[in-house]
Amino acid sequence: MTAPAERLPVGSRDAVALVAGREITVRIRTKAFLITLAVTALAAVALPLILHFVNLSSGPTKIAVLRSDTSLSASLQSTATELGGKITLVPVADHAAGVAEVSNGSVSALAETGAGGTGIATTVKTSLDTSVRQLFQTVEQQQALSDQITALGGSPAKVGAAVASAQVQVTTLKQTDPKQGQHITIAIAAGLLMYMSLMLVGQMVAQGVVEEKSSRVVELLLATLRPWQLLAGKVIGTGLLGLLQMLVPAVLGVGVGIATKTLNISLSSSVGSVAWALLWYALGFAIYATVFAALGATVSRQEDVQGLTFPAVMPLIAAWVIGISVVPTDPGSPLVTWLSMIPPTAPVLMPMRIAMGVAPMWQVLLSALLAVGFAGLLLRFAARIYRNSVLRSGSRVPLREALKAA
Repeated sequence: MTAPAERLPVGSRDAVALVAGREITVRIRTKAFLITLAVTALAAVALPLILHFVNLSSGPTKIAVLRSDTSLSASLQSTATELGGKITLVPVADHAAGVAEVSNGSVSALAETGAGGTGIATTVKTSLDTSVRQLFQTVEQQQALSDQITALGGSPAKVGAAVASAQVQVTTLKQTDPKQGQHITIAIAAGLLMYMSLMLVGQMVAQGVVEEKSSRVVELLLATLRPWQLLAGKVIGTGLLGLLQMLVPAVLGVGVGIATKTLNISLSSSVGSVAWALLWYALGFAIYATVFAALGATVSRQEDVQGLTFPAVMPLIAAWVIGISVVPTDPGSPLVTWLSMIPPTAPVLMPMRIAMGVAPMWQVLLSALLAVGFAGLLLRFAARIYRNSVLRSGSRVPLREALKAA
């Protein structure tokens, strides 16, 4: 019977750094990591670009009007302003020129005063847009009303002024943020990146532990290193890779959004949201990666990892479901507020609340302190499970047995 190999005198910091560096070197060259990084980066760039081009395509509606028809032009422009629509009037020399503009798609419609000087005659390429139809009908109705008032001996101008002055008095208790939609987009993106990264990279940690255990590489590593050093190195190394997977799409997405003016919130606000998201990624990863690594050490086959870790990620899944369904419509919800303070769900929900601007600083700091304390507690139990399980092959090691003191 051979004696166990004696551990070499390696400093704890150097040992952890050595394992972390090895983890980064091995994982960063895998196809799975590179493909995931490329897909998330492309998605981060594509989203603001798509929104930018959608905004460009939904610009003012162009309507051709005869230059000589100044009365109709004025009526269309003033009525569109009252209705809150955006139109651009394109003056044309005559009917033939207007038809040509419609045919080549330069304008949506040609508007002319109808036969007999009443109504609007329009020419379109295929069909008349609903908003343009409403505009034309409103102008016709206003003209018909003016004609009737004139026929009765009244003044259309005075009646129009009286109608325009009759407005509903509205008292607003809460001001609407004009950039609310952008805050919602950033919140959803932050939550999604957090959810995906913690799920994917956490699984990577568990699978890496099982891979080393099944190939018996871990036996060679533990001849030199202590179990907690190996566990900490794996978590830190994989965590830095996950941080890269979050940082690249976050920076690209914010940069493209600001460049295309899809995001017009301040640069400091954008950078602040990204910084908070990265901090919460680190806290979330410290919580979930240690759990995944410990659970991975209890099995010897890759196919057992998914079923074993699923109960551990249930809080993460619940946080994402609640975040995507509640935060955009009710960011101040008491349910979201309390769950954003609880360590297992805080890494997803707190960055979303921060991006929405509804998280007071005291809640952010308290939640972060609770997450740090919870991660330290988990690390203690995870190290014990890892130490008692990683060298045992064959059937799954029960958690009760793995938690027993050595």
